[in-house]
Amino acid sequence: MTIGYFVLGSLLLIGIVVDLLWTTLWVEGGAGPLTSRLMAVTWQTVRWIGGGNARVRTLTGPLILTVGFTVWLILLWAGWTLVFAGAENILIDTVDGGSISWVDRIYFTGYAMFTLGNGDFAPRSGVWQIATVLVTGSGMLFITLGVTYILSVLEAVTQKRSFATGISGLGTQGNEFVRNAWDGQEFQGLDVLLNTYVTQLNTLTSNHKAYPILHYFHSEQSEQAPVTSIAVLDDALTILEFGIPAQERPSDAIIENARSSVESYLEALHGTFIEPANRAPPPPALEVIRDADIPTNSDDEFTTALGNLEKRRRTMLGLVESDARQWPTSQDT
Repeated sequence: MTIGYFVLGSLLLIGIVVDLLWTTLWVEGGAGPLTSRLMAVTWQTVRWIGGGNARVRTLTGPLILTVGFTVWLILLWAGWTLVFAGAENILIDTVDGGSISWVDRIYFTGYAMFTLGNGDFAPRSGVWQIATVLVTGSGMLFITLGVTYILSVLEAVTQKRSFATGISGLGTQGNEFVRNAWDGQEFQGLDVLLNTYVTQLNTLTSNHKAYPILHYFHSEQSEQAPVTSIAVLDDALTILEFGIPAQERPSDAIIENARSSVESYLEALHGTFIEPANRAPPPPALEVIRDADIPTNSDDEFTTALGNLEKRRRTMLGLVESDARQWPTSQDT
């Protein structure tokens, strides 16, 4: 055997451990370099295979988890195998004392990683006994972090779908949201709802920073998709702030707080998952609001405000399209 195997194995181990710890423990760091590329490639592949089939896209999140952990396992196992192939006579056949083959090394590092106890082979005394302990430790680290990460991701998926369902329950378009929040005389109780949505959205933003894979857990139904729900919420906030007279709308502080939470969410995903679209989405129609006898500002005033928000709205459209969805209008299904 040659020192080249040891160097290659060591590099593999360093790379995979960094990627594993980066992805599972670094809350602000997003996913590791290898995991980030696997997520993007898997998402593009599933979209290409499934075409416009939303049900096929729902497989993306579980598939990325499976592929990611499989790659981590294979590279970790391969790294240790190469390390133990980097020198002659470092393993002893305790059964018949025969020579050590590649299969034997793969078998030895495998049962050491998965803490199966001593098998038919044992390391010689000295540094290779310590190396065997490190193999077992890396296996325990992989299993512990892996299980914890999966459970945390699944909990975050449930939270984000709960957030989306809460918003879509009030409306699937921004103007419908505002109309349904009107009780005939005022927006009674909307302050409480907006504060609730802000809390949930801030949690969602934090989860996306900690678990970037969340963006690839695709929901077949639009009402359970946070990207469309956030677009609905942002359109509703735009109508409330610029389309409704000040004396009729909820507190400006509450509206601004909600808009700030949406902005934080967009910033968390900008550059990693989304880029602004090359056009602005369709403007929300104030006619739906007026039909419910809700006081509104003039169309010219509202149109001017939308023009000032073009970059933000193009980013929002980019978010919706990054999830392979259409902008939430009356034609969206």
